[in-house]
Amino acid sequence: MAVEGSTKAVVTALVANMGIAATKFGAYLLTGSAAMLAESIHSVADSSNQGLLLLGGKRARRAATKEHPFGYGRERYIYSFIVAIVLFSVGGLYALYEAWHKISHPEPITRWQWVPIVVLVVALILESFAMRTAIKESNAVRGKATWVQFVRRAKSPELPVILLEDAGALLGLVFALIGVSLTLVTGNGIWDGLGTAAIGILLVAIAIVLAVEMKSLLIGESATDEHVREIERAITSVEDVDRLIHMKTQHVGPEELLVAAKVAVDAQDDAARIARAINEAEARIRAAVPIARMIYIEPDLDRAAAAGASAEDADRV
Repeated sequence: MAVEGSTKAVVTALVANMGIAATKFGAYLLTGSAAMLAESIHSVADSSNQGLLLLGGKRARRAATKEHPFGYGRERYIYSFIVAIVLFSVGGLYALYEAWHKISHPEPITRWQWVPIVVLVVALILESFAMRTAIKESNAVRGKATWVQFVRRAKSPELPVILLEDAGALLGLVFALIGVSLTLVTGNGIWDGLGTAAIGILLVAIAIVLAVEMKSLLIGESATDEHVREIERAITSVEDVDRLIHMKTQHVGPEELLVAAKVAVDAQDDAARIARAINEAEARIRAAVPIARMIYIEPDLDRAAAAGASAEDADRV
């Protein structure tokens, strides 16, 4: 299931980041490296974000109430949007502040010089493991979509968030490793500051991408093109439905789809026959697209066909 895969990827990333954050912060205390501090804050922000994703997933599973008749599925989008804010402020802006401070007052790394290199290499290995889990779980639901399409079109927010966070963490570690290494080789602390600046810019960029995607989901996105086609086929396959006049869909949660459609029926059909046709259409929609939880179908007379018939009668006269 997509939810189980998302949870597994989030938990794996959370465990990895908690351990990495503690190790990086210890390395910062020993060396005073700004890049190590930026990476420590980055990992703390990521750990907090994964906790938020787990909390959002738990709260979204609450049953619908009178006040919220469509349930709480969109809470997963809200918490993912908060993740983008945390990543932007706590991660990106703080790293940029540290970079400005370090570039303005560069200091070489003179204590425990080998510690940051070892820590960053170990962190790269652990982050690679977390990234591998995220990729594996994403591939199970990605289908033929490219990675960019998957991030932009996925209705479940956890996997895209974890993918972008893990990719950002790996790149951030590379930037930190380059900055620290050049500082150790040259004795010039400005490289440490430049590495920190690269980390800050990266986190801000990822946060903006996440915010844009989560905003779209919060506003309400329609079903995928594939699901729309399957729903249309299910409706038009019902014998007493003459045609589909129009239809609108909206995700009220990652695995909850609202379907509203108007269908044309024969003016000679009685109410019982129309009701049976609507019930059959609903059953076929749910069979074709199981996430279609809320379905509203409105019958109407096929006015286009009636107008065509009237024109033909006029021509005969």
